Amino acid sequence: MTSIPLSAISAWRPQAPLQRLHFDWLAGVELAVLRLDLIDPLISGNKWFKLAPHLHRAAEQGARGIISLGGAHSNHLHALAAAGQRFSFATVGLLRGHPQETPTVADLQRFGMQLHWLGYGGYRERHRAEFWAPWQVHYPDFLPVPEGGGGLPGALGCAGLPAMVAAQLPALGWGDYHGWWLAAGTGTTLAGLVIGEGGQRTVHGALAVPPDHGVAEQVRGLLSEAAVRDAGYRLVDACRGGFARQDAELLAFMTQSEAQSGLPLEPLYTAKALLALREAIERGEICAGTRLIFMHTGGLQGRRAASVAASEF
Repeated sequence: MTSIPLSAISAWRPQAPLQRLHFDWLAGVELAVLRLDLIDPLISGNKWFKLAPHLHRAAEQGARGIISLGGAHSNHLHALAAAGQRFSFATVGLLRGHPQETPTVADLQRFGMQLHWLGYGGYRERHRAEFWAPWQVHYPDFLPVPEGGGGLPGALGCAGLPAMVAAQLPALGWGDYHGWWLAAGTGTTLAGLVIGEGGQRTVHGALAVPPDHGVAEQVRGLLSEAAVRDAGYRLVDACRGGFARQDAELLAFMTQSEAQSGLPLEPLYTAKALLALREAIERGEICAGTRLIFMHTGGLQGRRAASVAASEF
């Protein structure tokens, strides 16, 4: 494969529809969903918006490919590998744990991504300053991209999403809205929305990982790097005991919500975030008359593995 084709990447500017949502538990709160899951069958959700700035940087540097990290069900690696296949650039994935067969891993291989399994100890080293050095020796023409497409470039790639919403408000019948509600894994998308909103609206991040995973610190760091005041957002614990933890209440809520709204969800991010919103409304933290944008962050490819876990309940 040749260097990353900047012109082809720049030419693709996906748009996501904004749709009203109706649930009996909204108690006067108005809710609309930004359907980032619909931008593409494979390069879905917020993943492209985090990836695009990294791809532009790689293309400008003449890089031949991208090397990044994730787990055996990673939505980020799935989107990256699919983008590599579509736009004809090489991709390398450094995976957590030991070799295993999952639907996601099968797709990564089918899309042409070169995989390296780091074990669990090796994957924990990813935050060390010297982590990338040996990999850049092995893949000298590849740009390293943080886990989840993180870093300031990934956040800035999401900063334009408020404009996508604003353009569709008249068709929705809304003059304005009060804030966002979305699942947060690394905090990159959340930070991007805070940057894009300029402190005008509150961004609620429903944590899909435990609070001690450092999301708050990552968001503060990104906002500091962007020279943006550390305000305008709120983090809510939605992990239900740990990342990828599922329980009968969550799965029942997901099934009921899908049947009521027609909105497809998955249990690791979107269903947890939506359930956390219901709980916040029930606690009186979100009052009637509030207008919120719920971001569908994609990740539906992960349902294939989640359906196996769901059978345990």
